[in-house]
Amino acid sequence: MSLHPDWLIPDWHAAGVGALMTTRRGGVSAAPFDSFNLGTRTGDAPAAVARNRAQLAHAIGATPVYLNQVHGARVVRLDDADAVHGAPVHEADASVTTRPGIACTVQVADCLPVLFAAPDGRAVGAAHAGWRGLASGVLEATLRAVCEVASCEPSQVQAWLGACIGPSRFEVGADVLEAFGAAAHEDVASRFVAQASGKWLADLPRLAQDRLRAAGIKAPRGGAWCTACDASRFFSFRRDRVTGRMAALVWITAPGGR
Repeated sequence: MSLHPDWLIPDWHAAGVGALMTTRRGGVSAAPFDSFNLGTRTGDAPAAVARNRAQLAHAIGATPVYLNQVHGARVVRLDDADAVHGAPVHEADASVTTRPGIACTVQVADCLPVLFAAPDGRAVGAAHAGWRGLASGVLEATLRAVCEVASCEPSQVQAWLGACIGPSRFEVGADVLEAFGAAAHEDVASRFVAQASGKWLADLPRLAQDRLRAAGIKAPRGGAWCTACDASRFFSFRRDRVTGRMAALVWITAPGGR
């Protein structure tokens, strides 16, 4: 089976690496999870989620390893044991691997997924970055883990930002500004726009890009899609509350693979 034409493909040049982000299109789930829901804790029919997950694994020719995401900054290293059916699910918000055929996978429905690729496919990683994880350093932790296992420098790693809630829809309170230290950093404060309601609109992709550049990534790519703005293409928890989950995945291509 080929990749669905609506899925997002990183516009990077990462040799030996496959990567994508799914959209809500192309699966078997019924409304309000229509149709390519990959989340098992959404209220969707388990059989439909299982079919969607099997379809995804078949399409990429690799084994997605899902995480129990908790909006933190923990990174786990995946190996062959994690790709075995019934393997324990890690409680973490990011993963890295050096093993071909294992897809580092994060689920999202407004939070920002970020994929990482080391030179020559030596390692890959995926991070789930809502505002809590981003402020806690999940992207920096994932980048460090990729560099450690690939024996490379941050400037050699490529990063791609998938779809997330955009700056016109992500309304936040003062606690979010405080978590990012906006009061003390003018550049951070510029990523928040005050509203008459006493709230702010936050630019999650730009906040992430700023942190990636500060950590050594030369030119983070992607981040141009708003999940909350396009109900026909993306799941959005902020918009719908009861909804499905998309996934962003990155894997090292095995010999003869995709």
